Amino acid sequence: MKPKVAFYWCASCGGCEEAVVDLDEELLHVVQAVDIVFWPVALDFKEKDVEAMDDGSIDIAFLNGAVRTTEQRRMAILMRKKSRLVVAFGSCAQLGGIPGLANLTTRKAILDEVYGPGAAPAAEFRDDGHTLTLPTLFDSVFALERAIPVDYYIPGCPPSQKIIAGAIATLLGETLPAPGTVLAPDRAMCDECPRRDTHPEELQIDRFRRIPEQVIDEHTCILAQGVACLGPATRSGCGSRCINGNMPCTGCFGPTSKVRDYGAKALCSIASILGTSDPGEIDRVLDGIADPVGLFYRYSLPSSFLERKRPE
Repeated sequence: MKPKVAFYWCASCGGCEEAVVDLDEELLHVVQAVDIVFWPVALDFKEKDVEAMDDGSIDIAFLNGAVRTTEQRRMAILMRKKSRLVVAFGSCAQLGGIPGLANLTTRKAILDEVYGPGAAPAAEFRDDGHTLTLPTLFDSVFALERAIPVDYYIPGCPPSQKIIAGAIATLLGETLPAPGTVLAPDRAMCDECPRRDTHPEELQIDRFRRIPEQVIDEHTCILAQGVACLGPATRSGCGSRCINGNMPCTGCFGPTSKVRDYGAKALCSIASILGTSDPGEIDRVLDGIADPVGLFYRYSLPSSFLERKRPE
């Protein structure tokens, strides 16, 4: 029998689902090799279909998106129960992702901003003998591993086609990697950057520039041009997609196995190239980074040591 595979989408933009479709001809080989038993974004499956399955009957479940609502946690727990292996698929599932920036505020503040103070929809509504129940937002966004045990991780926002195809081949192979493995190269993105030979041996920055402030030279190391690029702190495997588009690395592939807090590592890599030790000058240089949290913790705030902004 073919291995049974499932896909589910929690709090994310849906790009990871599109990345699977973007496998193009390779997707046909995947479909031939597996039996997709649950993929609600693409095929007509219902929650009750999963509930009716035997526990552990799904061989591999790919879950993308962070956990933001009670429904997403419930589905994550259900998928864990029904699956032999669970893969955190993409940055949001692995690290919390861009939805995790909601941890800079509170659930109440978000609902008040969207609906107006005190006007958010009720979690339960009853009328004429019928009851409508809506999912409830948690006050914090969580990476998938905070809700359920996770066996493997596929990084990226979204993961590249090469990484997806390689991960699926690995998981369908005879020998599985060690539990907890991130299914991508374990080295810095700068190692595969097509501009690595133009990175100065001793780089020092005296000013950071925002992207609209200059025309980025498409042949020179972007960091050397004074634009914050997070390649030194980021895991490789993306195929340098942003660099090839003449844009800086934003860190979507997350950290290597040697890093415990991606944002702290990224901050250290930037701090190490400042061309001054004078506190006033350091402040001036860093003023060129308009949104430090959005830069250094864009994809990883929920899985960082900080986790969220503290009310106090």
